[in-house]
Amino acid sequence: MRYESSVTSISWIPSEAMTGPLRLPMDLGIGHYDTPPPERIEAGDLTSLCAADRFRFANHLSAWVEVDNGAIVDAGYDGEALLGSTVAKLGVAITIPGVSFPLLQSKPQIDGQSARFVQTAGGRTGAPLPRRIDRAPFIRMTSPTAWTTLALTITTDGSSSFELVGASPFPRHWIFDAGGALAAKSGLIDFEEWTRVHDHDRTPWHDYERSVLMADVESQIERDLSKVVMSTKPTMVKIKEGAKLIEQGQPGEAIYLILDGMLVVDVSGDPVAELGPGAIVGERAILETGKATATVTAKTPVRAARIPADVIDRSELERVAEGHRREEG
Repeated sequence: MRYESSVTSISWIPSEAMTGPLRLPMDLGIGHYDTPPPERIEAGDLTSLCAADRFRFANHLSAWVEVDNGAIVDAGYDGEALLGSTVAKLGVAITIPGVSFPLLQSKPQIDGQSARFVQTAGGRTGAPLPRRIDRAPFIRMTSPTAWTTLALTITTDGSSSFELVGASPFPRHWIFDAGGALAAKSGLIDFEEWTRVHDHDRTPWHDYERSVLMADVESQIERDLSKVVMSTKPTMVKIKEGAKLIEQGQPGEAIYLILDGMLVVDVSGDPVAELGPGAIVGERAILETGKATATVTAKTPVRAARIPADVIDRSELERVAEGHRREEG
């Protein structure tokens, strides 16, 4: 019996993801940010999205196992990598192809009942990116390497699971399961770390891997409301690691859309959840007692959009709150 499965990452640059003077080309329109990928991908979508310049690169880990008498007897890869281009607008649009690095595929680890596959894909943009780095010669002209390392495990009954083993700190990485549904996200973008630290010799192609925080996918209502929030020109908020975005018992007068970073939700000191990009918080205080029902603390540096509570219809906030009753178990 042959079983197949897959996991895919799509890596893209959200608006306002870059910091410092290196974002100037984007602000001038020489480069561009990316429209968020679709929430589901079907066969053939990666090729069309790449042709439309919708992402920076994609890592598609597809694999198979052969099962005989309840044991895996053979296994192999069918994966691929797709690298986008940089379109520079210098009077006319100039397409600069990206530089793709060799696809790295570890030998399948077979233990009889399961097989684990690990694949790394990535590269760098073809456009130059003059920048300072943290070691000699201290200046680089080429862009840093971006990558993801995915793992896929297939068992003898055909079930499968995935991991994001590691990834570059930039850009944003979205993970899609075997059915093509958006299943997880990288929780934090760090453009400065990427440009100063992750030159090519600090990548999996030189036996270096960087662990990455994973965030759950937000609810559909949160995803829909995020467009409303961003259309209102919200106040942008930055908080440091360890700082409180919301404190239990304090008055709540606004809601927050998390743009980047990870936060911990605790009730009376007991952690009940972690939140990542796309989550909306603060609605329970608005709807109920007027005071925060939990404390929300930054696990990493966090960027959030803050808007007054009356900007969003109360019924929509009630739908968000229905999925956020962490305090009740």
